[in-house]
Amino acid sequence: MEIRVGKLSDVAAITDIFNFYIEHTNARFEESAFTQEDRLNWFSQFSCNSKHQLFVATESGELLGFACSQPYRDISAFEDTAEVTVYLTSTAKGKGVGSKLYSQLFSSISDYGVHRVLAGIALPNDASVALHKRFGFREIGVFNEYAKKNGQYISSV
Repeated sequence: MEIRVGKLSDVAAITDIFNFYIEHTNARFEESAFTQEDRLNWFSQFSCNSKHQLFVATESGELLGFACSQPYRDISAFEDTAEVTVYLTSTAKGKGVGSKLYSQLFSSISDYGVHRVLAGIALPNDASVALHKRFGFREIGVFNEYAKKNGQYISSV
């Protein structure tokens, strides 16, 4: 398995991963699939020379997942805070891919003035909660039933 910087050519596979989560889980709150054009715009925020980076895991030419750091909120008060996320294909789950992606991401962004990273996890998602705890995240609280998707309320930690 290789962990490397995400490239423009990865956007189609990343879009497929996002859309799986949109269509089959409550991990993404969108109810409509992303277009590749939308994800191209999303991709433009990442740079190897900033606190906003994207890494992918590949094996035998297949993209297994990605992890990224993005702006938390677009105001100066949060410029040293990054929101992080990781998504994997169903075949990559439980094999340490998420840990390897986060290890690379956190190591890489540490030189760019990131003071705090945070993540929101739609519940239930025991695997994601466990992954984040392994990296020192701690639960601050639960946003109880604060989002709605397909007529069902969703909580996040």
